[in-house]
Amino acid sequence: MRWQDLRRSDNVEDHRNDETSNGTSSGGLPLGQLGIGGVLVVGVISLLLGQNPLQVLGLIANHTPPAPVTRHVPAQHPAKDPASEFARSILASTEDVWNKAYPEAFGSAYIRPKLYLFRNAVESACGSASSAMGPFYCPADKKVYIDLSFYDELAKRYGAPGDFANAYVLAHEIGHHVQNLSGISGKVHQKQQQLSKKQANALSVKLELQADCLAGVWGYYAAQNKRLEPGDIEAGLAAANAIGDDTLQRSAGRAVTPDAFTHGSSAQRMYWFKQGLESGAVNSCNTFSAK
Repeated sequence: MRWQDLRRSDNVEDHRNDETSNGTSSGGLPLGQLGIGGVLVVGVISLLLGQNPLQVLGLIANHTPPAPVTRHVPAQHPAKDPASEFARSILASTEDVWNKAYPEAFGSAYIRPKLYLFRNAVESACGSASSAMGPFYCPADKKVYIDLSFYDELAKRYGAPGDFANAYVLAHEIGHHVQNLSGISGKVHQKQQQLSKKQANALSVKLELQADCLAGVWGYYAAQNKRLEPGDIEAGLAAANAIGDDTLQRSAGRAVTPDAFTHGSSAQRMYWFKQGLESGAVNSCNTFSAK
């Protein structure tokens, strides 16, 4: 992926040298909207315990987030190491895309989310999180949280290397921000209160698949702007495949159980990511009307 000459977003908080980011506070489960990285660990833990991952994460409940713990030193400007430069560049690219695409789709201005870089553990407005949870979006403070070492994990442990695969991870979390801004996620969570656990879980999967499709919308514009190189789309699809719920269940030695899915099967995740990639249209991402 050609990202080196992209502008760098200044909408980044670099807390990698903070006290809490170095693991001195205990990392729990984030209570906000988890991203694709969260399923890597939580999905396996839940399967081994024989529990619905939604019970583990508390995604269905109307949660009033605790006040964030402020045991960190003031944020420093993002260091110019390659990983943070990459993240800032992809964030800037999503800003440019959604500054145009969001008003066209929803009729209001796009409000940029913050990108929060941390190391080991973090206290967000949605609760505590360990880096083992992977990247996640917190709707309470409109921030995307990521420990950049996750990219190494994605490549080495889950066999999904490459810049575009890494960019997909971030674009997926930005997709959750789009859902939050537009009111989609709020409506979904409200409806979940009226449904059975099985039905609510199915809606959660549709929400995640829509975020995949919205990540694909960003990827469409990246391709139009000639940012993609041969093999990039395949790398992105490989990442979507690697973190499909059925793939993770098999990796954990469990039978495939669709009722326990939290993000969708590998085939579903690849399908919706590709849907956004090929159409570039937000209205093509209506996962809620799909069977």
